[in-house]
Amino acid sequence: MNKPVITIARQYGSGGRTIGEMLANRLNIHFYDKELSKVASDESGVNEAMFVNMDERITAGQFFNFNKKAYSGQVANPGSEDFISDDNLFNLQAKAIRTIADRESCVIMGRCADYVLADYPNVLSVFVHAPHDFCMEQAAKKHSMSPKELEKYIAKIDRQRSGYYKYHTGNEWTDARNYDLCLDSSKLGFERCVEEIIAYMNVRFAE
Repeated sequence: MNKPVITIARQYGSGGRTIGEMLANRLNIHFYDKELSKVASDESGVNEAMFVNMDERITAGQFFNFNKKAYSGQVANPGSEDFISDDNLFNLQAKAIRTIADRESCVIMGRCADYVLADYPNVLSVFVHAPHDFCMEQAAKKHSMSPKELEKYIAKIDRQRSGYYKYHTGNEWTDARNYDLCLDSSKLGFERCVEEIIAYMNVRFAE
């Protein structure tokens, strides 16, 4: 198995992040989520806060521009006025993701990593989803909100992630064709999801 990289996209409340952490621990590899902002900052010299501010969401202006050209790998020059634009910040983060994938086996959460690394033969892309009631139940463990507030919060996060994915890739976030493996965490449980991903890896990357 040549340095496998697992990308995980997830609905809010589905437990995708927990599954990613469990998988990384099981495989003894690095887990990248919010740390990606720091990696992109260290590589580009751009303040980390700028990456955090655009993390898995798009601005109001971007929301109405879904017809723009999807990410293709280009990065603006440091002297360019576009260097710290939202689009180029995504490109810089994507460059950091590719640098990570070149050097190590790891688990990468979100950030359109499945699309950014689509040309990598050692990448396994996963989408974790679950029914509304399960996501509500899981989210309630982290947030002290009324059911109505929580429902709105989950819908907002998923809308942001969906818009972010659509804007930067041109594809629909929940389209199963974007991923190698789609898992319903409510039916399998987190541990079984980890086992299914590893089983798929063993078949996919068998030597």
